[in-house]
Amino acid sequence: MSILAEAFALVFQPYVLMVILSAAAFGMFVGAIPGLTATMATALLVPVTFFMDPVPAIAAIVTATAMAIFAGDIPGTLLRMPGTPASAAYVEDAYKMTRSGRAEEALGASLVFSAIGGIFGTIVLVTAAPMLAEVALKFSSFEYFWLVVLGLSCAVFVSPGSVSRGMISLIIGLFAATIGIDNPAGQPRYTFGNVELLAGVQFIPAMIGLFAVSEVLRFVASGAETPAVEKGGRTGVFAKQWTNLKRYPVQAMRGSVTGTAIGALPGAGADIAAWISYAISKKFSKQPQKFGTGHVEGLVEAGASNNGAVSGAWIPALVFGIPGDSITAIVIGVLYIKGLNPGPTIFINQPQLIYAVFIVFFLANVIMLPMGWIAIKAARTILSIPARILMPIILMFCIVGSFAINNSPFGITLMVVFGVIGFLMEENDIPIAPAILGLVLGPMLEQNFVTSMIKADGSFLAFFERPIAAGLGLFTIAIWCIPLVMLLLRRGRGRSGGKPSAGASDRIGG
Repeated sequence: MSILAEAFALVFQPYVLMVILSAAAFGMFVGAIPGLTATMATALLVPVTFFMDPVPAIAAIVTATAMAIFAGDIPGTLLRMPGTPASAAYVEDAYKMTRSGRAEEALGASLVFSAIGGIFGTIVLVTAAPMLAEVALKFSSFEYFWLVVLGLSCAVFVSPGSVSRGMISLIIGLFAATIGIDNPAGQPRYTFGNVELLAGVQFIPAMIGLFAVSEVLRFVASGAETPAVEKGGRTGVFAKQWTNLKRYPVQAMRGSVTGTAIGALPGAGADIAAWISYAISKKFSKQPQKFGTGHVEGLVEAGASNNGAVSGAWIPALVFGIPGDSITAIVIGVLYIKGLNPGPTIFINQPQLIYAVFIVFFLANVIMLPMGWIAIKAARTILSIPARILMPIILMFCIVGSFAINNSPFGITLMVVFGVIGFLMEENDIPIAPAILGLVLGPMLEQNFVTSMIKADGSFLAFFERPIAAGLGLFTIAIWCIPLVMLLLRRGRGRSGGKPSAGASDRIGG
């Protein structure tokens, strides 16, 4: 109990609380600008943390990360410009809710269920970190290969429209992911002699182009003078969230569990978690046909999964010093600088500091509610701006975000190219979201496949020899087979449902 009291004393100091509030505002601002991700917010804070004690330093990073992950939903909902790849999983539903005048309901759902997922993930982090991290360590390249394939499969099956169009979109993304240095030969691949492409296609400029620039091009092509988004009625940010919680408690809990579990796997992160949770939500929904048309159910589950994954990623980082995602990779560096060597011994040697970090996690997710409310109310004014003024501003943010990734004009070139591709895809009813996931997970898919094949000496059976890998592989293949089985069952019922009469047969034959 004395350790817990000491942890509370470390956190509830005026200076530390001021740092938490400042980091919350900073994270909310950075996350709400398309192209500036939660990872970038964390990286920008690192130089500032050099001058802080361990607790406020970690508190600043934890708070900014939690805020930035949620804030990525704000431009996605209002402008169809997802701030993170995770937000892209449900951007169609969120944006269509905005188009129908339900922007505050959509953002309120993202806010409330992000906080719920984050708090759940923190509870798991506090109570079951060593156990979950032990499971995460059992994941090798075989398990990660199947996990990535599962995430890609979910993107195809949850995309609006036909599965074939979703597959086309995914292939476009996977092809873009192959550009760069060949794995493992180290040969340039599809670079056409361009040095900038040796590092591959950066997914942030590509995502900005596919979603935002394509929207600008569509506006220019249509020549419309109406506002880009409809103002709609002001329902209130929290007005319908209690109703949503009573209607979708299973979805909220399932998203929190899925996000935390996937976040605990090193290298998986919130992106895969959001896509898989959205797919699960659609699969088990009583109204799957409404997904992609402005239905809040997917936002509830995937939103909870997002921030659950943020907390889950700290499990392997704290217990074993293995980063769960790019953010915790930066955090581990900060921990070492502050003399907090992550690993099992940290719970023995400096338990008060670890408990202080846990308290900060709870505080960050609670503070998210009022800070998110302020951000939503401030961003809501965007809806009243006429499109002819709004679109150039959007384009300006797109250019800044694409340039800021590597401080290179080539990011702007990528943005424009993918903007045209996105425009052409949507003109032909090909969904964009699977292409984004293919681009993000493509390198991970190839790396784990090549590594696994080298380990197995070219044997495909090795992908099913380990228990967890076999379970994931069989589950993924079952998902592939479900549409085929359903089609065969429907055809079987159609044939057995009654043979046509002789007259009808004659008419068909004649």
